[in-house]
Amino acid sequence: MRDHGGYLVAVYLAYGVVSVGLTVWLARTLFASGAVFLEDVFADRPGMARAVNKLLVIGFYMLNLGYACLLLRAEQASDAVGAIEVLARKLGILLVSLGVLHFVNMYLFYRIRHRARLEQLPPPPPVVGGGDDWGPPTPQQPWTRPGVQG
Repeated sequence: MRDHGGYLVAVYLAYGVVSVGLTVWLARTLFASGAVFLEDVFADRPGMARAVNKLLVIGFYMLNLGYACLLLRAEQASDAVGAIEVLARKLGILLVSLGVLHFVNMYLFYRIRHRARLEQLPPPPPVVGGGDDWGPPTPQQPWTRPGVQG
């Protein structure tokens, strides 16, 4: 009976290298891009922007590397083609998950920025008519063409 464990070890090694490499690359990219965005959100508090960005990156590392480790276990691969299929399936699941998390993160950034922009808006203008008239609107005269008697 032939031992096929060598294929699985190769899958584990390749998956580990690719998943860690992708996580580091994505974290650095998100850190750089997120810094610009968070500086805009926290324009009056630059220290807060850096702190939030670092915390987001730390959370990104923990979540992604932890999930990559949970996906590590694989079924046996009887040949090289099977090993490549196992590796592709694992990386595909990881990448789709990272993509979903990325879009969730982008939505959260949008909400943070939207809230910060709302806080910067001037107060609404005063109500026309003194502000004390909260009853139903009064009926107005129907519109007529100037110079035409109706």
